[in-house]
Amino acid sequence: MIRRLVDLSHEIDPGMVTYPGLPGPILSDFLSREASRTRYADDTTFQIGRVEMVANTGTYVDAPFHRFAEGEDVGSLPLERLADLDGVLLDATAAGRAIGADLFEGFDLEARAVLVRTGWSRYWRTPAYFEGHPYLTRAAVERLVAAGPALVGIDSLNVDDTRDGERPAHTLLLEAEVPIVEHLANLEALPPRGFRFHCVPAPFHGLGSFPVRAYAVLGED
Repeated sequence: MIRRLVDLSHEIDPGMVTYPGLPGPILSDFLSREASRTRYADDTTFQIGRVEMVANTGTYVDAPFHRFAEGEDVGSLPLERLADLDGVLLDATAAGRAIGADLFEGFDLEARAVLVRTGWSRYWRTPAYFEGHPYLTRAAVERLVAAGPALVGIDSLNVDDTRDGERPAHTLLLEAEVPIVEHLANLEALPPRGFRFHCVPAPFHGLGSFPVRAYAVLGED
């Protein structure tokens, strides 16, 4: 097979909203190209940007610290939980809004990146994305935790039903030290098996979530 990279991240633009109630990112110049002309030789310019944003922007990973004060933060997550993971894609597009435990029956998920395709990413950056999104039920997450995955990802607004203040999916997965990737994109381009998954954030300490450039590698020997 020809080796191929598949981008699984949403692009980040100034002002875009990832989650209702959270502000979009603000992009500005710390050092503009015009201002840099006074610092360097003729015709040599640089731009240094400044970004103001909440950590839950675009496609991002949640570390245990997102839910638990004593949990690992983004900067402490081991690469073994984030990079070069054997991937499993499970198709939940016909599962309805509440995705149950039966989706995960009969699969070996231990130490793998388990990606749940709901098809919800087609509504990205529209009002529909924020209403009635698919999510994992408590029973589904209990089954997942018992299977011992390295990471769980979904192409939806949230792994939890946002009407449920207990947030069982976040609670159970992050308590088990299983990172969560939300707002994935382009999962329809992946096969059920036979890909490696990567989603590494900057090693930023003191944060429970941070954007990632998630991607899959297909066709490796």
